Amino acid sequence: MSDHYYSQKPGVKHNRQVHQDELRGFTLKFVTDAGVFSKSGVDYGSRALLNALELAPSANVLDVGCGYGPIGLTAARLAPQGKVTMIDINERAVELSKENAALNGISNVEVLQSDLYESVGGRSFDVILTNPPIRAGKATVHRIFEEGYELLVPGGTMWVVIQKKQGAPSAEAKLQSLFEEVEEVSKDKGYRIYMAKK
Repeated sequence: MSDHYYSQKPGVKHNRQVHQDELRGFTLKFVTDAGVFSKSGVDYGSRALLNALELAPSANVLDVGCGYGPIGLTAARLAPQGKVTMIDINERAVELSKENAALNGISNVEVLQSDLYESVGGRSFDVILTNPPIRAGKATVHRIFEEGYELLVPGGTMWVVIQKKQGAPSAEAKLQSLFEEVEEVSKDKGYRIYMAKK
């Protein structure tokens, strides 16, 4: 199997780096490594999603495909009375997210290794956030939407960032087939941010 950021155990040699970034007014440090998504710094799509995101201070949030943690850890700062559960199939990403939570003094998070939603089955969430792994294929992305819908409380929301040229129209159509209400919250350099409400 070729090595991708959505591999369970990346085989590539470690190349740890530390990046500092400002996200939603919070200065955060991230340790990154080879074999995880966007290792050279927070990617534009995640940044666009965070800039559009609205969270209640006590929200119970799930970050799907958390990577080394920029979306989930920023969400934890935006919801200080809430809790953020962060999941990723990639064990290296999971370890980095745990390390980055500690590095930034963020305690209202739980990081789990999970193949899609297997580690959080039976739980429910107010908000699901995802910058989905487009390269894993459309079937995987659509499963994130379908199975995520089941984990949301009534009135809960799923926030998705996707590039127009990487399938935003079909993603939007899929969300509309599942959710009561789908809004394109923002467009940013070819990225679309969707909020889907159950």
